[in-house]
Amino acid sequence: MSSISATRIKDTIRNVPDFPKQGILFRDITPVLKDSSLFQETLDWFEAQLRGTGVQYVIGIESRGFILAAALAERLKIGFVPARKMGKLPGLVERHKYDLEYGSDCIEMHVDAFPPGSKVAIVDDLLATGGTAMATISLAQKLQGEIIALLFMIELAAIEGRKALPAEILTQAMIIYNY
Repeated sequence: MSSISATRIKDTIRNVPDFPKQGILFRDITPVLKDSSLFQETLDWFEAQLRGTGVQYVIGIESRGFILAAALAERLKIGFVPARKMGKLPGLVERHKYDLEYGSDCIEMHVDAFPPGSKVAIVDDLLATGGTAMATISLAQKLQGEIIALLFMIELAAIEGRKALPAEILTQAMIIYNY
């Protein structure tokens, strides 16, 4: 991806103050998603990160991670696995509780999401504290997945969530905000 494309994508992301609560600056990716060329360039970046890795499944974190991960899985012709909030998946699930930058939550995946030993990549729109990503890593490891990459559209570097993530797992963000 060219620096011009990355700048266009960053400039298109909408900043929404005080959402979902006072003091939070929400980074809204929906303006990027509605622009076909920017969405394609975003997917190009994600696809380039996984090229040659042998990834077999892409785990998308609810909810914006679903959009990116499902489109990426289709491009790569591999499986998509949703990591959902508690109570949203039917059938048998594994669950992990975790803290957010503005509260706490619980995430689940089906116990049969992928066969043991599968190579998986975890995709989300945003890395902040790393809590949601760590919860998803824990679930994928319980299911015996081999996590080969953590990919994010946006990283809020000032929050230092990357420090909460295992150093041995490739972690990349397309757009980094230092504020």
